[in-house]
Amino acid sequence: MKRSTFLVLQSAFCILHSSSVSAQTAPQTDSDHYTRYELLAPGSAKFRIIYEVTATTAGATKYFNPIRRGSIATDESVTDRMTGQPLKFEVVRGDVARAGGVRGADSTGEYIMVHLARAVPAGGEQRILIDKTYEDATSYMAGGDTLVFNRPLGIKKNSVVLPVGYELTSVNYPSQVRQEADGRIQVSFINVGTAQVPYIVKARKLK
Repeated sequence: MKRSTFLVLQSAFCILHSSSVSAQTAPQTDSDHYTRYELLAPGSAKFRIIYEVTATTAGATKYFNPIRRGSIATDESVTDRMTGQPLKFEVVRGDVARAGGVRGADSTGEYIMVHLARAVPAGGEQRILIDKTYEDATSYMAGGDTLVFNRPLGIKKNSVVLPVGYELTSVNYPSQVRQEADGRIQVSFINVGTAQVPYIVKARKLK
């Protein structure tokens, strides 16, 4: 093989290899996060999390959502918001998430790896909904007729929904309070800063 031909082929391989590596390791990006925490039976330490997010990484076919350390996750499901169809997913270690573009992913942590319905187009997006239940006695505590939800929340838009038959007694951050159609009380807020909000919601059972 002539040297000039070899150099052309070598250059072509390097370009293709570089493009492949770049596509695989592009940092995961997303936007427009919203999380709803529905407190389940007092004393169970369980709360349902409904998390909506828009994946925006061009070319991405997967999206990674962390399982917070100290929480036991069950009843997971993922939905494509455009079609309403379920999406395939699996729980993977942090090193897989890091290789998939999650910068700073803890190799000992766990992530829900969502298989997107289609590759995210350049300049486009894909909206997904992740539904899961956490059990975490350090975040959701109950005793007697009272309950406390105490959890650092970093997402911009959040809401906490009390169990049926409970009224709000206090919340430590400016919030909107409303009653839902089924009688449950919803407390919601927008995090206007860059740090997590140590959100504390207290409630008591109606007499």
